[in-house]
Amino acid sequence: MVKMKTTEKQNLATIKLDLMDTKEILKTINIEDTKVIKAVKNEIPVITEIIERIVPLMKQGGRLFYVGAGTSGRIGVIDAVECTPTFGVEPDKVIGIMAGGEKAMFVAHENIEDNYELGAKRAGEYQLNSRDSVIGIASSGDTPFVLGFINKASTEGASTFGICCNHGTLLEKEVELVIKPVVGPEVVTGSTRMKAGTAQKMVLNMISTTVMIKMNKVYSNLMVDLKVSNNKLKKRAVKIFTTITNSEEKIAEKYLDKADYNVKKAIVMYVKACSVAEAEQLLELKEGNLRDIIG
Repeated sequence: MVKMKTTEKQNLATIKLDLMDTKEILKTINIEDTKVIKAVKNEIPVITEIIERIVPLMKQGGRLFYVGAGTSGRIGVIDAVECTPTFGVEPDKVIGIMAGGEKAMFVAHENIEDNYELGAKRAGEYQLNSRDSVIGIASSGDTPFVLGFINKASTEGASTFGICCNHGTLLEKEVELVIKPVVGPEVVTGSTRMKAGTAQKMVLNMISTTVMIKMNKVYSNLMVDLKVSNNKLKKRAVKIFTTITNSEEKIAEKYLDKADYNVKKAIVMYVKACSVAEAEQLLELKEGNLRDIIG
C-alpha cells in the first residue's frame, strides 16, 4: 500500500470549509499559516549547513540554481530574479529554472513536470561544475523534472540540495541535504501554492538573503550593492549613503553621481577622500567588504 503524502491529505480542520462564512475562512487560513513558521524554524540547522556550503563556492565564482515546476518553480524564479536589483549580483549568478520555461510562469504546463529527461537536458545546457550549487524545489519531493535536473547536476560535480514538504521522498535520496518544512495538509486539499508555497518562499528568502550578506552585499542591514535602475532606487541609494556617512543629501547625490550610483564606491570615496579608481581598488582588495574599509 502506497502511503499518502502529507501534502495530499485532507485537512480535518477544513472539512466544512465551503460552509464557513468569509471571516471564518480567513481565520482558518490564518491559523493554518501559523504552522509554516514553526515548520521552517525546525529546519534552520540544515538551512545553515546548506548556506555554509554555498557561500565559499560562490566566492570562487560558482552559481546558485533554483529548479522547480509549477508553484515551486515560480517561487524559485521570483527569488532568483530579485537578487540582481536587491544585491547587485550578476543575473547569471543566481538562476531560476522553471519547467516549461518562461511561458509556464504565466500559463500552467503541468505535464512538463513529469518529464525526467527534459530536466536532465536543461541541466546539460548550463555546463555545471563543482563550484555550482543546485537547489531542487518540489512540494511533493518526487517531481521528475526536478529529479532529472538534480541527477545530471550531481554527475557534473555540482552540489545538490532540496526543499520539499514531505518525508521519505525521492528528492531526499538524490540530494546531499534536504530542507523539509512539513506544514501538514493544505486548507484546500492538495493546493500546495498555500502553506507549502509559503514555506518554500520563506526558506528561499532565508537562503538568498543570508548568502548575499555573507558575500558582503549588505552593510549593517542596508543593501549597499543595490542596482539603481529607477527614481525610487535612486532615493534609496541616497538614503543609504546619508545613513552610513551621516552626511547631507546634496553630498550623497554628488558622490553617487561621480560613482555612477554605485553606493559602495561613493561611500568609500567620501569616507576615504579618494578617487573612483582608488575606491575600486580598495573594494577589490577587501572583496567588497565595506565594513573592512570604513569600519
